[in-house]
Amino acid sequence: MRIGMGYDVHRLAENRELIIGGVKIPYEKGLLGHSDADVLIHAIMDALLGAAGKGDIGKHFPDTDDQYKGISSIELLKRVKEVLDGDNFSILNIDSTIIAQKPKMSPYIDQMRKNISEALGIHISQINIKATTEEGLGFTGEGLGISANAICLIQ
Repeated sequence: MRIGMGYDVHRLAENRELIIGGVKIPYEKGLLGHSDADVLIHAIMDALLGAAGKGDIGKHFPDTDDQYKGISSIELLKRVKEVLDGDNFSILNIDSTIIAQKPKMSPYIDQMRKNISEALGIHISQINIKATTEEGLGFTGEGLGISANAICLIQ
């Protein structure tokens, strides 16, 4: 068994959609990035790749490559699953946390879990997503960005 940990952060910006866990969340700002900037999926991908000893998402999907500009992170997650499958790894569980002052994530967590389970071909019970604020502290607390972390167990 192998454990992986992932972390991602993106700045909030005008004129961008807010997509987290593959869910489009109504909000006045979205996350800035080369892809759809889905911090949760990026953290999960890094956790999975790390556990498998396969580097990180920057190695597999560099932001200097135009083929990934605006791409859905759910599609990239499916490609990470292919990398794991190539080495006969199976995912036992994923636990993650979204850190955002606003908007509230709880109404969207069930759909996020469903999106991730479908992309990875695992049961929804193997995925846990939590959300928290930072009580107004730091860049997430000040509403400047959103971050996420994830940990996974694979075998």
